[in-house]
Formats: sequence, C-alpha cells, structure tokens
Amino acid sequence: YVDLVQGGEIDIAISPQQATIGSLLTHVRRGDIVNVHSLRRGAAEAIEAIAHGDKQSSRVVGRTISEIHLPEGTTIGAIVRGKEVIIAHGDVLVESGDHVILFVIDKRRIRDVERLFQVGLTFF
Repeated sequence: YVDLVQGGEIDIAISPQQATIGSLLTHVRRGDIVNVHSLRRGAAEAIEAIAHGDKQSSRVVGRTISEIHLPEGTTIGAIVRGKEVIIAHGDVLVESGDHVILFVIDKRRIRDVERLFQVGLTFF
C-alpha cells in the first residue's frame, strides 16, 4: 500500500518488505554496490555503486559518462562526490570513490552493470 499512501498527506512511507529486499539485493550484487532499491514491483532497480581504480583498471573511472558503455536500458542519474551531488551529463568525469546512481530497467542487464564496477587485477 506504499504507493497509495504516498502522495497524500504523508510525506514518505516506508515498506519493511521493500527495505528488506533492498538489503538482500545489496549483499548478492557483485562489485562495490552499497544500495539497491527495487522499482516497479521488482521489474527495475536503482543501484548505488562506488567506482574504484584508475583508467587502466576500471571501466568507469577516468571516463566521462558519455564514454562509458552502459548496458541497454541503463542510465546514470547522478554522481555523489563527497557531499556534492552532480546531476549526470555526458561531460561529467567519474573519479575513484564516486558513488554512481544508476537506474536499470532491464534486470537481465544487472550482471553487466556489476561488471562495470569491478576493477581489473592490475588494480591490486
């Protein structure tokens, strides 16, 4: 009933079921995934991933958003760098330690997104 409650006089409604699902998904995702939220009744996901490495060991660090080969149905919504929130544009450069907020509408592409945020062996 969360969808029905929000939009009325209540500012935000918390669903224990959705919170539990998000916590579980965070633990089963690969890469440095810190938050996962199930959207559209599980058909899509919002993912917060931390970018690590450098341009040689990472597929995202040291690249602009337009240079990142995102899986089909995936978009980057924002980057959180320290206390600053940067709205995603094609010319925004991803730095190591950035928290990247992604929206994945095709759950079959989740593994591809996870691979983007895994660093190569040269990083270690």
